[in-house]
Amino acid sequence: MPRSVPLRRLLVALLLSCTVLVGGTACGDGDTGTSSSATASGDATASRSTTASPTTSAEAQKYAKARFVANAGLAAGAAYQWIVKPYRAGRFEKGAEGRTLAVVKASLAGAFAYNRLKAAADNAKGDPLLAKAVAPLTAGIESLKGMAAKLARGEAGAGDVGAFESVIDSIKDAGQSAGAAVEDKVPSASQLVG
Repeated sequence: MPRSVPLRRLLVALLLSCTVLVGGTACGDGDTGTSSSATASGDATASRSTTASPTTSAEAQKYAKARFVANAGLAAGAAYQWIVKPYRAGRFEKGAEGRTLAVVKASLAGAFAYNRLKAAADNAKGDPLLAKAVAPLTAGIESLKGMAAKLARGEAGAGDVGAFESVIDSIKDAGQSAGAAVEDKVPSASQLVG
């Protein structure tokens, strides 16, 4: 008679798989999302030529602000929805009901938020005013790099959650001062995973 696998083992396996998947996607080479085989065959060149690109510096700045707002909004929404809110509700405490699922979601949200904050900082470079406002925040963004792993292990505390809140608030303030107001946008579960 086959033995059933305990739920805890399945959740740990799922968490590790998702962490590897998100970590692999977050560590991309900064390309436009094309695979190396497509680049080698020349397909990437064809796809790049069909995408709209700004022709003037004013359009480039407009797109930079729009991309910054979108990426920062997704980071803020993910951090608040799956890290800050559950932490305040006590969902990360040992013995809390639904702790494992909350920790898995927080881990995915942590990796996602870090990735989107890095993208927002890169987007900010396209607008001089936004670049000046966001430049001092890059160290804060980098400080969140290992936070997803800490959340996955269930070791995140008030200081860690506070670091997310602080960086997100700083990014929002920088965007506001540069004329690019950021609003929280909660990403879907499929966006978190991949």
